[in-house]
Amino acid sequence: MPDLQSVLREEIKRLARREIRSELQATRKAVAQFRRDIAQLKRTQADLERRLQYLESRETGRLKAEPRAKAAPKGTRFSAAALKKRRERLGLSREDFGKLAGVSGTTVYNWESGRSKPTGKHLAAVVALREIGKREAERRLELLATGS
Repeated sequence: MPDLQSVLREEIKRLARREIRSELQATRKAVAQFRRDIAQLKRTQADLERRLQYLESRETGRLKAEPRAKAAPKGTRFSAAALKKRRERLGLSREDFGKLAGVSGTTVYNWESGRSKPTGKHLAAVVALREIGKREAERRLELLATGS
């Protein structure tokens, strides 16, 4: 005759295994779904990173090869004080402004102090920089920095 204690123990084990199995089944399904979601997110992230890299390289190339006029438009005037004010309004150092204009920071200093004036393509670059805002200037500098 079976012992009552051992029968109860076996029944409790059987019920516990059944309960654990049902809980584990739901957990396994959830884990499998999470893994699928994670894999999809990784694929999406990789695709977005590839697109971003492509767009950054195109934009950097466009900025570097941006067609600059050989000369500034007719009637363009240059003012050293206006150049300095514009540079300060953009929040750029002379070096950064020079990078955008395609010259050195020393050249920008000479323009601002009136020791020299931009000519030809540099005057055209300065004229083009009149049209951009602070955010655009920062974005262009960032792209030039990553592209170099």
